[in-house]
Amino acid sequence: MLTETILRWATEYGYIGIFSLLTLGIIGAPIPDEGVLAFAGYLVYEGKLQLFPTVAAAFLGSVCGITLSYGLGRSLSNYLITKFGRAVQITGDKVTHIQNWYDRVGKWGLLFGYYLPGVRHLIGFGAGIAKLPVSVFALFAFTGAFIWSVTFVSAGYFLGRQWTLVFGRIRPTLMTSSIVILSLFLLYIVGQQFLRQRK
Repeated sequence: MLTETILRWATEYGYIGIFSLLTLGIIGAPIPDEGVLAFAGYLVYEGKLQLFPTVAAAFLGSVCGITLSYGLGRSLSNYLITKFGRAVQITGDKVTHIQNWYDRVGKWGLLFGYYLPGVRHLIGFGAGIAKLPVSVFALFAFTGAFIWSVTFVSAGYFLGRQWTLVFGRIRPTLMTSSIVILSLFLLYIVGQQFLRQRK
């Protein structure tokens, strides 16, 4: 039911609908982002939308969403750490560790994290908390948004009436990959903490 409502919104409001849905989806609203992109490509295939404005709407919506997420992380980080940091054992040293991780490899998550549901909703917020420089954030996050948008809009266009294959087959695989990656990341964090305590 929710999916039908979302697709109807994209159909009725066109480029603005695609932009709005992806902005909200990247922030964390329960919107099937890949499905929206593939459906947008299908609408291009049907001749109801034009290719370049569709890709532009998808790209700008994704950029807007992840930038808002980054801004929230950057502006709320001090408050959240002061208020809840001690309760969840996040101290100044751990914040520095997060910042170093983003400087080394985390920025690449901004480039490829779009393909992983759950990861794309958190990676921008984490970059804000880590105070990743705006220029570095923009380079990796905006490039990733463009590649991701083109990939799924193109998939919907070339699949035509079979665009639901993206939503029905590819998305579950991406969800599984996300769970595995997040689980490994959590195990890494727990392992690091265990080793520090042993020392």
